[in-house]
Amino acid sequence: MAANEWINGYLEAILDAGGPPVNAGDESVHQRGAASLVFLGESPRRAVPSEGAAAGLGTGTIHFNPTRYFVDEVVTGVDESDLHRAWIKVIATRHTRERSSRLENMCWRIWNLTRKIKQAGLENFQREASRRLEWEQGRKNVTEELSEDLEGEKDDVVPEILPSQTPIPKFHRNFSGLQLWSDDNKEKKLYIVLISLHGLVRGENMELGRDSDTGGQVKYVVELARALARMPGVYRVDLFTRQIAAPDVDWSYGEPTEMLTTADEDISENSTGDSAGAYIIRIPFGPRTRYLRKELLWPYVQEFVDGALAHVINMSKVLGDQIGDGQPIWPYVIHGHYADAGDSAALLSGALNVPMVVTGHSLGRNKMEQLLKQGRQSMDEINASYKILRRIEAEELSLDAAELVITSTNQEIEEQWGLYDGFDVKLEKILRARARRGVCCHGRYMPRMVVIWPGMDFGSVTNLEEITYTVGEAAEAPANPPIWSEVTRFLTNPHKPMILALSRPDPKKNITTLLKAYGECRALRDLANLTLIMGTREDIDDMSAGNAGVLTTVLKLVDKYDLYGQVSYPKHHKQSDVPEIYRLAASTKGVFINPALVEPFGLTLIEAAAHGLPVVATQNGGPVDIHGALNNGLLVDPHNQWSIAEALLKLLTDKPLWHECRRNGWDNVHLFSWPEHCRTYLTRAAACRMRHPQWQPDTPSADLAGDDSLNDSLGDDSFTDSLGDPVLEEDELQDQVNKILCRIRRSQPPPQPQPSLRRPDAAALRRRRRLVVAALDCYDGAGAPARAAALALEQVFRAVKMDPNWGRLSGLALSTAMPISETLGLLRSARILPSDFDVIVCSSGGELYYPGNFRWAEEEGNLCPDPDYAAHIEYRWDFDGVRGTLGDMINQGGDLPETVALVDAKSCRPHCVSFLVPDPSKARRVDFLRRKLRMRGIRCHLMYCRNSTRLQAIPLLASRSQALRQLFVRWGLNVSNMFVILGERGDTDHEEMIAGSHKTIILGDVVTRGSEELLRSPGSYQKEDIFPAESPLVISGTGGITADQILKALKDSSQAPSNR
Repeated sequence: MAANEWINGYLEAILDAGGPPVNAGDESVHQRGAASLVFLGESPRRAVPSEGAAAGLGTGTIHFNPTRYFVDEVVTGVDESDLHRAWIKVIATRHTRERSSRLENMCWRIWNLTRKIKQAGLENFQREASRRLEWEQGRKNVTEELSEDLEGEKDDVVPEILPSQTPIPKFHRNFSGLQLWSDDNKEKKLYIVLISLHGLVRGENMELGRDSDTGGQVKYVVELARALARMPGVYRVDLFTRQIAAPDVDWSYGEPTEMLTTADEDISENSTGDSAGAYIIRIPFGPRTRYLRKELLWPYVQEFVDGALAHVINMSKVLGDQIGDGQPIWPYVIHGHYADAGDSAALLSGALNVPMVVTGHSLGRNKMEQLLKQGRQSMDEINASYKILRRIEAEELSLDAAELVITSTNQEIEEQWGLYDGFDVKLEKILRARARRGVCCHGRYMPRMVVIWPGMDFGSVTNLEEITYTVGEAAEAPANPPIWSEVTRFLTNPHKPMILALSRPDPKKNITTLLKAYGECRALRDLANLTLIMGTREDIDDMSAGNAGVLTTVLKLVDKYDLYGQVSYPKHHKQSDVPEIYRLAASTKGVFINPALVEPFGLTLIEAAAHGLPVVATQNGGPVDIHGALNNGLLVDPHNQWSIAEALLKLLTDKPLWHECRRNGWDNVHLFSWPEHCRTYLTRAAACRMRHPQWQPDTPSADLAGDDSLNDSLGDDSFTDSLGDPVLEEDELQDQVNKILCRIRRSQPPPQPQPSLRRPDAAALRRRRRLVVAALDCYDGAGAPARAAALALEQVFRAVKMDPNWGRLSGLALSTAMPISETLGLLRSARILPSDFDVIVCSSGGELYYPGNFRWAEEEGNLCPDPDYAAHIEYRWDFDGVRGTLGDMINQGGDLPETVALVDAKSCRPHCVSFLVPDPSKARRVDFLRRKLRMRGIRCHLMYCRNSTRLQAIPLLASRSQALRQLFVRWGLNVSNMFVILGERGDTDHEEMIAGSHKTIILGDVVTRGSEELLRSPGSYQKEDIFPAESPLVISGTGGITADQILKALKDSSQAPSNR
């Protein structure tokens, strides 16, 4: 009797709507779809409402009768016998109330009308069948006659004339000659790294909508990892996220590893290990016992980079033993999702020299403009709430480093990424054209942007052609899913068409405007119910201010418009319930709506289309491209509530249009499948310039996997829970066994390195368990080393050597902005031999020297910089282009006061351009100069140094902090076992030297003046967004700069926990 429940629901809706009585002899009702008229004076098909009609939606002037809609539903969708049973039931339960009498009369009249329409339909079907038979016979005769007259041209036949249909555009991907990824690549065995830092990420029972950070991006990256792992040629996919052991979240988010998929059978049979598949890898960074929203994660980004680097180095060895014949398997690409992960991916890919890919998902500049347009917050308030300026800088850095930027739509490229300094659509095309012709670009680069539509898992949607939700079939349907009752318990008449909105209760999702449009349109309220799926919640007071504000406004609007019984807003749902919610809306012949102010893509639109729901969507962002591909709905201005109500009414009442949109969605939704997405993804990634850590043949790189390094935990197959102490699981122990067995099975020993006079000796570096890095930026007014610098350096040297037990396994490094010639002069003044240092970082990270490990120097007696490091940082570096562009900007371009800086030829090196700054008061800040260079396509690392007397530009991948990570990658010197000694002030990269998982010791009263005031303009983000204000990894030295005090600070900091 389920069908009778639907009939009764429709009949009750007819009585509630009122309107003129239905005339059984009205021929307009006999025609299917003719009852779909919405606006007075319009034709029944696809009439676009005028502006005047739209303006009248809220004033009650719209001429729409919901009675026609419900009568048409009963007449066309209900079996005659079910309707007759409904009439009998009405008679049996009749009483004296007027409403029952009206219901009995109306039921009989509709039943009678249904019988007449059914008879007329049968007669019409017979006539159509007869005409078609005659038409086919005539076509056959014509074909035979043409075949006889045109002998030898038998292929010329009269084509079958098909009924006219709305043309659907065909979409073809243009790969510009690229070879499409196929099964021929299954022997490649690729390792891919994905990064998504914020939110709660797990493979099953995702808590989507729990907060503003746990939304569609979480589902996207998890499904992407699974889909990539299933592609031919992909061996392993790691999805990096944050490890959280907070009491207010589930314990599963504290697990260091979670398997998403296992290896394919072909991979399992041909490999020697069990590391294949897709995994979530949770890296500890920040306070582990607190769950932080994404705006508070910025100070801990470099901690994550160091932890992720440890895992990648470890995994590269494991994979090398399993499938690489003992050679490390480095990531194919490192893919960052969102701004925070883009910042992390830029640093991680730079340390590993691996191609970087970035997906913005939601962009900061676009959000900032939207918030400013609303006028509710000032720029300072927006920055305080969203850390928007730090986010924008992270996105700019992502553009600097990325080989490939994946977008969902063309609109995202032109109107969102086009807002950034580091990307210009026209310049990108010019540079790409010049590169194809082999013409010099003078050091200018733009990342390649491609549109790859996100995929969708259609596992919950099978046999789309068979999914039809008609009322007549409900009698044989299985029991309704539990979520249906959870949704419909709010509704007085759940059989009305459902308007479904599914999103987080975020202000930018624009739910309140949708509710106003519904509440102020009487026709829409009489016709349909509104269902708002706004994530899950326990107590609104415990939610973030933005989400709580939206939910509170929703409740107030429901009360204001008296929408009780017409609006559903359930508190809880699981991810597995979402397909059933779509099916519920489709069963009522409803509509899905996404009214967001700006939607980066709109994955829910694809899900709705897969479940047979036409859509109404915002005209801002990704839905434009989705609509172009699916052609299954209408686009609206999200700021205009009348436009929203108008589009909803049109789709709900125009039955032919509703069915056409439904069919178009089903026919085209395959374009958004995950296999299609991954095939395009890998094709584009293969076109990137492949890079990975590599050393010259005479460099003992083979020792990297076999020697004992200072990070014993990385030499094992263990995940370093604290970047130092191994935490071994059963599976990880098995990995160790496999690794040892794999080494034993090798028939050929690794090639022995050839002796070289200019290569570092690996054994000396690998014996170091700790590395003390002196980075004291102490200079006089001319930029020369101050006397205090030599004294402090001498005390640091004595502190490291005075305790034999502590100093025996400790290495010593010097990090400075000076070139090697001036650095050696500083060492002479401190009475320290260069050979007493294991590593010297010069030119602000532009050069690496190993003075203690070189047997010979150059003929002139100078130290030789590491050529492998020079090759590593060469990416996007053009010395002449940087020097010329920056010099013109400073002295001729008009952006800066004339003759502010002159080239410092003495400090210039192949990977360092240096300018003298005679008057720092006239110098522009780093962020201003960097913005100007990005606009010109120049990618480099800028800094003021040496007491603001020098402006230096070095390659994008070079910096003093990145040089430390290079030591980790090449020599196994774990960053967490490094001790960086700084002054209270320093060069403009001073804060970069503090951030990270290394220990930092700050000596007071050593550096009295630095260059930090030239780093950022007023109103920008602060240093607290780079490193935390309070950290157990940072210790301030007290009691002067004596060797005893420095040694005490070193020992105290060595006890500091690497994890918080």
